[in-house]
Formats: sequence, C-alpha cells, structure tokens
Amino acid sequence: MSKFEFKMPKLGESITEAAIITWFKNVGDTIEQDEMLLEVATDKVDSEVPSTVSGVVEEIRFKANDVIKIGETIAIIKTDGKVSTSKKASKKPAVTSSAVEASQKQKTKKKRQIIPDAVEESQAQSFSVSNSNQFFSPLVVSIAKKHHISFEELARIPATGKEGRLRKSDVFQYIEEGRPFKFAQPVTKDPTAYRIPQLTFDKGKGKVIEMDRMRQMIADHMVYSKHTSPHVTAYVEADLTNMVKWRNANKKAFEEKYGERLTFTPLFVEAVAKAVKDFPNINASVDGKNIIVKDDINIGMATALPSGNLIVPVVKNADTKDLVSLATDVNALAEKARENNLKADDIQGSSFTISNVGTFGSIMGTPIINQPEVAILALGIIKKRPEVIETENGDEIAIRSMMYLSLSFDHRVVDGFLGGSFVRRVADYFEQFDVERTI
Repeated sequence: MSKFEFKMPKLGESITEAAIITWFKNVGDTIEQDEMLLEVATDKVDSEVPSTVSGVVEEIRFKANDVIKIGETIAIIKTDGKVSTSKKASKKPAVTSSAVEASQKQKTKKKRQIIPDAVEESQAQSFSVSNSNQFFSPLVVSIAKKHHISFEELARIPATGKEGRLRKSDVFQYIEEGRPFKFAQPVTKDPTAYRIPQLTFDKGKGKVIEMDRMRQMIADHMVYSKHTSPHVTAYVEADLTNMVKWRNANKKAFEEKYGERLTFTPLFVEAVAKAVKDFPNINASVDGKNIIVKDDINIGMATALPSGNLIVPVVKNADTKDLVSLATDVNALAEKARENNLKADDIQGSSFTISNVGTFGSIMGTPIINQPEVAILALGIIKKRPEVIETENGDEIAIRSMMYLSLSFDHRVVDGFLGGSFVRRVADYFEQFDVERTI
C-alpha cells in the first residue's frame, strides 16, 4: 500500500481557495474511487469532491470551516497506487447550489461567513490603529485577513497580551463567540462623534428559523456593500413599446429557428452591454485608492433560487455576442439556477449587474451594489400607461409600454454625471429598438 496525497482540487478559473463544509469520511474509513470524500464551499456554490483513488483514509489535515488554498494537500489515503484516470473521476467536483444543502448534509455548529476582504494584502504587516493606538502583529493581521475582520473590528476585541497587545488566542476566542463587534464603529475618544446607541429591542415571539449558510453570506455581503459604498440612485423611465411589439411578434419564430426561448432578458443584456461600452468607467471596481476599469464586459443577472435565496450567474463577454448567443446563455444559466446546478465558473467574474425587479411586479427598486462592482441597474415592470407622445399631428395621448430604470452607483468613484448619463443611455437603447430587425 502507498500513501496518496489528496489535494484541494481546482474549482474554477478564478477561484484560489475554498472552505471545507463537512467530511463524509473519517480517519480509518474505507473509500472507493469516485466516492464523495468531502464537501467544500466557494463564494455561493458548494461542491461535493470525489476521491480519485480507492483505499483507507489515513489522515485528515483540516477540519470543517477551514479555508484551504487550491492545490494544498488536505488528506492522506492509503491506496494500492492506482489513481483514477476515468472520465468520471477526472470531471470537476459535482456542484450543487447550497440552497438544498441544509436538509441533505450534516450540519456544522458554526457557519463560515464569506465577505470581500476587509484587510488588504498590502496591509498585512505590523501597524497601529490610530483611533486606539493598538499594535497588531503580522500573525494577528494574517488571521484577520483570513476571516475578513477589519482593523476597526480588531481594535474592539478584548486583548489579554502584555501591555494590552492582542494575541492570536484573543482573535480565535472572539471568532468562537460569533464576532459581536462585526461592522461596529471605530473606537473614538471624540466626545462629539456619533456613537451607536445601546438599544434593547423587543424581537417578539414566533417561529425561529435559522439562516442557512447561503443566506448568511448574502446578509454579510449586503451589509458589507452598504457599509463600504456610499449608494446613490438615479432614475429614468423608458418607452419599451417598440421592443415589446418586436419581441411579441418574433418570439415564436425565434424559438422555432434557434430552439431558444426569446425572453426580454437577452434584449436587456444586449442594450446594457452597449451602454457599458459607451461608458467604460461604469465597468469598474475599487481596489483601495485605485480604480480598475475592466477589459471584459461580463453582465451579472441577479436571480432568485427556488429556496428564495439570491444568486448572480454571469453572461461573459456580453458585448461580443449576438442575440442568439445571449439568449442561449441566459436560458442556460436560468435553467441551471432553477435546478440548483450552477457551477462555480457560472457565478464568477461579473463586472456589472442587472436586477429585473419587474419580474415580481415591482415598479422600481433601489438595488444594493454587488461588490466589488461600482453600479447595479434595476429594471422595473413593463406597464402599459397613457403617455403624451409627439406625432406629425402634434401631441397625442397613446397607450405605451413603459418601464422605470434605477441605477445605484458607488459615489466614491461614480459621480452624478456618469451615473445619470449611463442609465439614460440604457433607456435610449431600449427606446430606439429597431422594429424592422430580422431574426
């Protein structure tokens, strides 16, 4: 028998680490080739990882909730030396949406929470927090970065080290206690500064429902976004009459010719991608004091899962695709979302996000930015209304198909001119839709 080093497998092109959710095998257990060994989590997609060898689990090097880099050895398996090369074993780990995990997988007492890094790589060194004059060692900073703990949050953790220094054990104890100071304001000695009041709320009585891991991540991500980006929302309305008429007249023929349903979503994605190309600075993210203007235009589509949770599959390089390709991508991603079968690559790399709140009957919305992007567009319901239009005979009242568009943008880097101009350009592309367009 030889010893086989089982490494954390590659889970997607842009994924560098994953968290262990649960091990399906213990030390001493026998495992067969292609049998599931463990389950891991990336941002919003969970993966069941199969063993590539048959043998006996000799060593498990990490426990649930540990975050492991791709390619790192996580277990040792005693085997006869025959490593699987079958197609089944060489496939990527079986991926399922975490929306269905709660009833099927062993629950762990503690849930891993994933939010964008609060401690930047360039700051992973000894430093002092000016508002508390507290020193943090490189080890403490490294732990904070791994668990996405900000400097302000670190400053509030009770320290037991010499001269009030924060120790590694203090940080781990704080994490064990559930991070009670998460998103708390920085410590300040300014008597005029605003402080969060210590309030006790009557939470009422009723059925208690524990958040599943995905809902916790969504909550963290939304709070982090509001905590990070000063949100401003701009509104316009657009006349979609021409687009609606064209789509209604051609959807049957489109499906017969290409085998794909023609919804409004690919038409929206097409127009948004064109507008992003016109205003490239809206296709950006913030990295400290730098603005990264993305080369690729990847449009994320906020999508509701059957469980009620939210996920954002991504149409890659949307500006380079024709309507048929966009419809194919949109339909495929929507189908995967409905079946809880999105892969890690399907939800990675978005540079701008749209949210079709009109699907649920909403007139308009004020969406929260999908970090680290700098803007998100909400599309309201398409509603017939009497509108005043200009004709050859002068102003007339006509029934038109109208929609409200609302753009939330990060005012750190996007000003009113860019935000307003961009959302107006999207509306212009909607209104100028060519009714003579052929399929």
